[in-house]
Amino acid sequence: MRTQVAIIGAGPAGLLLGQLLYKSGIDAVIIEQRSPDYVLGRIRAGVLEQVSMDLLDQAGVGARAHAEGLPHDGIELLFKGQRHRIDLHELTGGSRVTVYGQTEVTRDLMDARAAEGLTTVYDAQNVQVHDFEGQSPRVTYQKDGQTHELACDFIAGCDGYHGVCRASAPADLLKTYERVYPFGWLGVLADVPPVSHELIYANTERGFALCSMRSATRSRYYVQVPNTDKIENWTIDQFWAELGNRLDPEARANLVTGPALEMSIAPLRSFVAEPMRFGRMFLAGDAAHIVPPTGAKGLNLAASDVGYLWTALTEFYTEKSAVGIDTCSDRCLRRVWRAERFSWWFTSLMHRFPETGEFGQKIQEAELDYLVNSRAASVSLAENYVGLPMNFGT
Repeated sequence: MRTQVAIIGAGPAGLLLGQLLYKSGIDAVIIEQRSPDYVLGRIRAGVLEQVSMDLLDQAGVGARAHAEGLPHDGIELLFKGQRHRIDLHELTGGSRVTVYGQTEVTRDLMDARAAEGLTTVYDAQNVQVHDFEGQSPRVTYQKDGQTHELACDFIAGCDGYHGVCRASAPADLLKTYERVYPFGWLGVLADVPPVSHELIYANTERGFALCSMRSATRSRYYVQVPNTDKIENWTIDQFWAELGNRLDPEARANLVTGPALEMSIAPLRSFVAEPMRFGRMFLAGDAAHIVPPTGAKGLNLAASDVGYLWTALTEFYTEKSAVGIDTCSDRCLRRVWRAERFSWWFTSLMHRFPETGEFGQKIQEAELDYLVNSRAASVSLAENYVGLPMNFGT
């Protein structure tokens, strides 16, 4: 079998790239080690920047996100028992974010790919990438007891943090940067109405909390816990009680509790791999970088990686130009490091760090007080949160 672009991974990054390439007349095969149900079962992010919404539109799959997504013009910061609204729309001259779950993005992309009859290989075992440093890369995998080989022009590694693509990069060319935080997020997804129509980010003496949502009837809540904590240490009733203790009186009164659809603890880390290109293999999304979820950048970074790579591959095939291919990694990494900085800063501002004690809490509160009372500081937060407009062309 042969294709122009072999995409490893059928998460939102791989599926979005496949759909964009299809719209540009470029053939791509997606190879995924898991089943479709497993991919759809991943509970992930849900805040989309305008850039990500635009890319969904260009891929022809944005209709449901526009119809069912929740446009958000602001966020609220809770500290010292009071909430303060950051007006994203006003501070950025009209930009906003859209709350629409990553699971729904993935479903829309899967449905579009199936409707066009495009090839996706699920449940592929022992996926390996070969010869990507030359002109004739190929991918091998096993399925139904047989070994298959896929020849291609390029490989797109969209297979996540634990995927085979980054692991196959030459060790002498790959450099990684990592920061592991001393806490995680205990998260609950529940079919209950959200406490507020906008996200609430809470800095409290008991630790961080986030009130988010997936729809008007489905909420996503998080509380900061030590990274040594275990999910079996928590019941859903204990979670609701702890969340309530970290909210202001109005939000606490609005908190509707119920059974958990999903409950888990996610560790927090910052991670970047450089470069994002090795010959004819490119890394995108979690294969190349991880951000703490505080800044809502994970899915949006994956989308921007895909935007750059799609543009570069389109230029290569339609204009016979390698300029986009040659500059893709550097352009992606500039955006990545800006997002890493913002996510690190926002995480550092909103969470309790065990080693800083009461002094650290007072410093955070002072910075938050400055943030909500300084227009310049509020503009900086708003611009980073909604994401600045991007030009994917070379």
